[in-house]
Amino acid sequence: MAQSRDKSEVDSLKPDLSHPDLPHTKLSHAKLPLTDLSNLLLAKAASADTYLFISDLHLCASRPHITIAFLDFLQTTAIKAKALYILGDLFEYWAGDDDIEDAFHQQIILAFKTLADTGVQLFLMHGNRDFLISQRFCTAAKITLVNDPTLVVLHGKKALLSHGDDLCTDDIAYQNFRHQVRDKNWQKEFLSQPLETRKQQIEAIRTHSEQEKSQKSAQIMDVNSDAVKALLQAYHYPELLIHGHTHRPNQHQIQLDGHNITRWVLGDWYEQGSYLSCEQNGCQDMRL
Repeated sequence: MAQSRDKSEVDSLKPDLSHPDLPHTKLSHAKLPLTDLSNLLLAKAASADTYLFISDLHLCASRPHITIAFLDFLQTTAIKAKALYILGDLFEYWAGDDDIEDAFHQQIILAFKTLADTGVQLFLMHGNRDFLISQRFCTAAKITLVNDPTLVVLHGKKALLSHGDDLCTDDIAYQNFRHQVRDKNWQKEFLSQPLETRKQQIEAIRTHSEQEKSQKSAQIMDVNSDAVKALLQAYHYPELLIHGHTHRPNQHQIQLDGHNITRWVLGDWYEQGSYLSCEQNGCQDMRL
């Protein structure tokens, strides 16, 4: 990589934050001086062994402070990593790739593309809110869509990645709903409706879901230990399991059939951003 960048080149790496829902008065703390951004780009080779994991951002125009924090995270932290994995629920909801021209969505797409153009690998997994994201969005954002679950190798250790909702098997009503909406025929029929109709239906589903969650116990909405064990056995005991969905960030040690496995649960971004950073010497849960 070149040892210096002129101002126009560095400016081209900075996402446009001019969306009306992202007030300029709140952006000053998120902006880096041009010299600092250049130094970060030059430092990529030294920190190219870092893998970052996030989930449950639930990005939407009505929470601009979280959007600002996320764009700042991409510009100051993710830019130094080898790869960024987003393990589901990037958006509060996704009604279909024909909503890609929405001004808010364009802000996020541009930020991803900007990051990818610096050499950071981007991976996205479906969550329970954004499972309708498809190839049109991924191509525009320069993101690779990965299956749930996905097995990767981090510094010689096998790591199994999942959104995590499939592990919440005690919540039978949710699992039935998940099975329905993940069906390709259901999705095809749903996507055949006008965009605004889809958005109205999603809003109604979200309202109903929030009402149901208020009546469910916390245990029901957490992962089932037997489901976790079955998944780990099916994937031949990876050293790490990384997932989100439950919004209960923590590190759990599992002893299973003579194997020691670490389960990392990612945090949500409703109030404060967080991420898991995995380097050669291990993984660490980080707060913004």
